[in-house]
Amino acid sequence: MASPVLQIRDLTVTFNTPLGALSAVRGIDLDVAPGEMLAVVGESGSGKSVSFLAAMGLLPTTATVTGSVLLDGRQLVGASAKEMRSVRGRLLSMIFQDPLSALNPVHRIGAQVAEMLLSHQKMSDKAALARAVDLLEIVGIPQPGDRAMQYPHEFSGGMRQRVVIAMAIANSPKVLIADEPTTALDVTVQAQILEVVQRVQKQFGTAVVLITHDLGVVARVCERVNVMYAGRVVEQASIEGIFEHPTHPYTRGLLASLPQAGVERLSPITGFPPNMLRPPSGCAFRSRCPHAVDACASADDRPVAVGGSYSACIRAAELLGRS
Repeated sequence: MASPVLQIRDLTVTFNTPLGALSAVRGIDLDVAPGEMLAVVGESGSGKSVSFLAAMGLLPTTATVTGSVLLDGRQLVGASAKEMRSVRGRLLSMIFQDPLSALNPVHRIGAQVAEMLLSHQKMSDKAALARAVDLLEIVGIPQPGDRAMQYPHEFSGGMRQRVVIAMAIANSPKVLIADEPTTALDVTVQAQILEVVQRVQKQFGTAVVLITHDLGVVARVCERVNVMYAGRVVEQASIEGIFEHPTHPYTRGLLASLPQAGVERLSPITGFPPNMLRPPSGCAFRSRCPHAVDACASADDRPVAVGGSYSACIRAAELLGRS
């Protein structure tokens, strides 16, 4: 893999709550190569979004962030608010889950896209608005000149998501984080939005991190996958490795729970994620794992090389031999 444009090392995020310290992210390592489409998957609460909100400097003051996040060699952990404002939207951008909440209801669409340009580039208001119209056209909004004069409530959910993408790519960032960008959309619109994201990736050479729980989406558009569970990365592999030779029981459970032709019943993962106010020792998945043994309670749950993948399971080589 080429030198990573985004390199995360030993990233931890802890929230101070009335009940005590909650460990949301527990020391993850993750690399994003220039121009690639990388997936980060896992069930709700696994730490996917929090990891990248930490990288963006968008967590509340109740969060304590440690570790390292290098963006093109620039350290983001511990950076000042002023430094982060110069990075967000210019080098590192995010497409949020809910486009309606990401847009200001009282400002016209064109003005909101233009604001992203004016924040980071020296240009006139007229030039910024003209470029905003171009960006709306790039993301597939019809009659972009007319639609730029409208307000968010006049757009459908899919069109609002396209506007958010236009805002995110306005300054040609090196890394684009797409946080569940199709969750609230119907299947047809989902496909259209994913096509827009892929087109942006190819046209601008932007690295895209797709945060999702939808493995069907991952299979269609991504090149590599990081699987997260209980605040840790438990498996890292190529698309082929994840779908053909998964090495972690949690990954296998996610795949088994997908609808399959000719299979009448799904195979859900039994049990519940651990309470992160009191993180378990060893493998956090062991209470739900059909392959757990006594050694899992004290196992080092950092991923190690197994075949062509990286897995945090001490029985990964054995499971790989069965696949």
